[in-house]
Amino acid sequence: MACMRVISLNVNGVRSAARKGFYAWLRRQSADLVCLQELKAQVDQLNERAYWPPSFNCYYHPAEKKGYSGVGIYARREPDEVIEGLGWDDFDAEGRWIEARFGDLSVVSLYLPSGSSSELRQQVKFDVMARMTPLLRRLRRGRREYIICGDWNIAHTKDDIKNWRGNLKNSGFLPEERAWLDQLFGPIGFVDAFRVVNQNPDEYTWWSNRGQAWAKNVGWRIDYQVVTPGLRGLITGASIYRNKRFSDHAPLTVDYAYAL
Repeated sequence: MACMRVISLNVNGVRSAARKGFYAWLRRQSADLVCLQELKAQVDQLNERAYWPPSFNCYYHPAEKKGYSGVGIYARREPDEVIEGLGWDDFDAEGRWIEARFGDLSVVSLYLPSGSSSELRQQVKFDVMARMTPLLRRLRRGRREYIICGDWNIAHTKDDIKNWRGNLKNSGFLPEERAWLDQLFGPIGFVDAFRVVNQNPDEYTWWSNRGQAWAKNVGWRIDYQVVTPGLRGLITGASIYRNKRFSDHAPLTVDYAYAL
């Protein structure tokens, strides 16, 4: 049976993740596609061989601002086309969307804005969510299959966050944000790939660096592989890697019975 392995990780600085052993780990994962978020680096700062793994075709879409945001994709098969950004000047300047196309399949690395730093950034996040809604509806109605990997910066349900009661008024678990994911995974028709095959509680992808959040597994599941329903029946496995820490996020791996 054909298998396609897709890994997504917010690296919280790709150079920092490299120093923590991310690339050594990646070599052992048999990944076909790797989606990275929050690179915090310009392409000219990634001149060491480690950032261009020889078994992959590597594509980076950094933010204009140095040391900030940015996304990337590594693809074992050369894509037919790579699209950087969505044509939204403000969003694209922050390096938040890169898409690789293979026939009728698109794989996206997405980094949705966080609203935790200020009310202004929360309003930016809401604005991006509002603009993405018609885009996602359009993608869903099209004939392409999509795997939209990335840091969506929202925990969907109480099962996706340890301390849900204490975070009801905090960015990432606001009622408006969760309702937006209700729409995404409901009427719009996309699928949360992880939950198709893994219903276990306490499965998180991000932990605060404060206190003992990592050690006590007081986390949030805010990283997703969001897929079109045509791929739902092809999901054969999903896991979150926690044995070693490369970032404040953990790698999310999903396997698909799909020939790339």
